[in-house]
Amino acid sequence: MTREKIYLFDTTLRDGQQTPGIDFSVEDKIAIAAMLDEFGLDYVEGGYPGANPTDTAFFAQKRTTSASFVAFGMTKRAGVSASNDPGLTQLLQAESDAVCLVAKTWDYHVEVALGCTNEENLESIRESVEAVAAAGKQPMVDCEHFFDGYKANPAYALACAKTAYEAGARWVVLCDTNGGTQPPEIRDIVQAVIAAGVPGASLGIHAHNDTGQAVANSLAAVEAGVRQIQGTLNGIGERCGNANLVTIIPTLCLKETYASRFETAIDTDKLIELTRLSHAFDELLNRSPDHQAPYVGASAFATKAGIHASALLKDPRTYEHVVPESVGNFRKVMVSDQGGKANFINALKRRGIEVDKQDPRLDKLISIVKERESSGYAYEGADASFELLARRTLGTVPDFFAVESFRVMVERRFDSHGRLKTVSEAVVKMVIDGKAVMSVAEGDGPVNALDLALRKDIGKFQAEIADLELADYKVRILNGGTEAITRVLIESTDDTGVRWWTVGVSENIIDASFQALMDSIVYKLMKNRELAGKIAAE
Repeated sequence: MTREKIYLFDTTLRDGQQTPGIDFSVEDKIAIAAMLDEFGLDYVEGGYPGANPTDTAFFAQKRTTSASFVAFGMTKRAGVSASNDPGLTQLLQAESDAVCLVAKTWDYHVEVALGCTNEENLESIRESVEAVAAAGKQPMVDCEHFFDGYKANPAYALACAKTAYEAGARWVVLCDTNGGTQPPEIRDIVQAVIAAGVPGASLGIHAHNDTGQAVANSLAAVEAGVRQIQGTLNGIGERCGNANLVTIIPTLCLKETYASRFETAIDTDKLIELTRLSHAFDELLNRSPDHQAPYVGASAFATKAGIHASALLKDPRTYEHVVPESVGNFRKVMVSDQGGKANFINALKRRGIEVDKQDPRLDKLISIVKERESSGYAYEGADASFELLARRTLGTVPDFFAVESFRVMVERRFDSHGRLKTVSEAVVKMVIDGKAVMSVAEGDGPVNALDLALRKDIGKFQAEIADLELADYKVRILNGGTEAITRVLIESTDDTGVRWWTVGVSENIIDASFQALMDSIVYKLMKNRELAGKIAAE
């Protein structure tokens, strides 16, 4: 049986740029386009040349080698010929393989937003598509607000889609611009479009996630006959985001209901790069990956319930819907106060620590973890701190250095210009190879000052931590009142790209932070000696 191809269209650089807080530079766009191109997507939409200096500069040259490079823009204005429309002219002059024209398909929008007649809008669609084709580029049309437009005036919405197709559009993309359409509606309306004369092989779907169903709507459209899916990396986009290609792609490739009927440009060798791609994109955005993201999240194949862990050790299929390695992820049995021995043995084994089930030290470790978690520690989210605790309990951790004391001062004062300033200073006293060392540092807040002072001078180990960076810092108050217990979780990284998490708990936020910072440095020194870090390096 010959499988039909589903074409994958990425609009991260165009529609994804509408995400609040995201503003791509030209350099960002070049880097992301290269990532998408290397991964193997069919289309990469780069933005709107002529709309802003960044996109105009980005389209000064072609940015992909294998993917079709797509420019986005409006159809020509009513009352102006295609050849005399400056916006359309700029689109045609962009260094792209294809042009995606956005067209109004809801008669209400035609009247209010465009201020022209329905027939004039159809003429704009027709002439714009013909102009793109004449320029030697592949034309496609995004039918904006198509599903809402269809529900308001089916005949006109269908006329817009048919006009685009008959004018020569390779793809007629049905857009759920407001994101409120439900999967059964998507299916019925797509079928109506096909029945009206636009074949599914020329139809695409562009879904927004305002009811949390962008992925479901995209798959419903595929079931109904569309053969192109538009979406973004990690589902970024305006409001609640776009359809998440990082979820859609493995579903199409690994779930038999789709894989037996359809194929995509992403083969099994490319699919194992999915987790790396998703995380690399989040890294470029300077944000932490979503741990619960399907397929690629750190918790996607994680369990901490003892009975689940025991079953996983016997046969992973009992609690995994796909093989984690197929998408470049890995199995993670977490350590927590809910876990039994199976959790701990498996967690230790993955870190290269062998321990017999009957070893009394294992019982001691379990007891310590459960006692600490009851007081606020969270080792399931702090792999590095757990590994250090395990190695200290089951064996040894080198005494790299000892901290005798630390002091942090916060002073609020007026400077010489009469401006109010808050200054933080930390002093750390350490012993390294029998030699006393004292470090002093000022920072942007007490924790930053303490971090700087702690790492300012650790003797012969100083060069080893030069590339250590504090990537994220999270504080959680575990109970109410000014005497509240505080949990601090620190994410660290180094030049190898490996990340690790450490935890500290105390009534004092500075003390909790210090615990987590200490664990981070010790773990780094252990990792450098290949005495720790197997789990983090995977």
